[in-house]
Amino acid sequence: MFSGIVAAVGRVERFDRKTDGARLEIRPPARFGRFRKGESISVSGACLTALGDSPVFRADLSGETLAKTSLGTLARGGAVNLERAVRLSDRLSGHLVSGHVDGLVRLRAVEERGSSWVFRFSLPRALARYVVEKGSVTVDGISLTAIDVGAADFSVAIIPHTFRATTLRDRRPGDALNFEADMVAKYLESLLRR
Repeated sequence: MFSGIVAAVGRVERFDRKTDGARLEIRPPARFGRFRKGESISVSGACLTALGDSPVFRADLSGETLAKTSLGTLARGGAVNLERAVRLSDRLSGHLVSGHVDGLVRLRAVEERGSSWVFRFSLPRALARYVVEKGSVTVDGISLTAIDVGAADFSVAIIPHTFRATTLRDRRPGDALNFEADMVAKYLESLLRR
């Protein structure tokens, strides 16, 4: 479980495709510390498992992960958002994030407004019912608040800290980003259906 508060931006050192998946290696800033074997790490919103004890994060990606996330487009030198799993004793500064990507959203536009930015994303029809104005969304592992929700798109306001501390500063219109809908909304829908 994560909170969507990005702790660091890491750089891809290796991305080796295999017939049924891929092996990924990421170097975080030194302040991020070492990874423990079996530890869950959010990599741009996708929960991955550390393969060993090391200052470099290594993980295997399944074919499903490559098909459902933007991680399959990574290349050496690419930037990714990193977050460690929350502890039960941690403050929840963002919102509950599972790290299970629901789909991809595409960046439509970025508008600078004073010292902040508004990012507008396309929204696949199957995920639109989970996005409400002032509701929580996760884009590339970042906990954000939807501010303008349409039938097929939504916007989020980005403050300077979030812009500088995440990969959003490198995103351009047309880019595909990992999206996770609000977990509570998905559970409520499932319960009400039954």
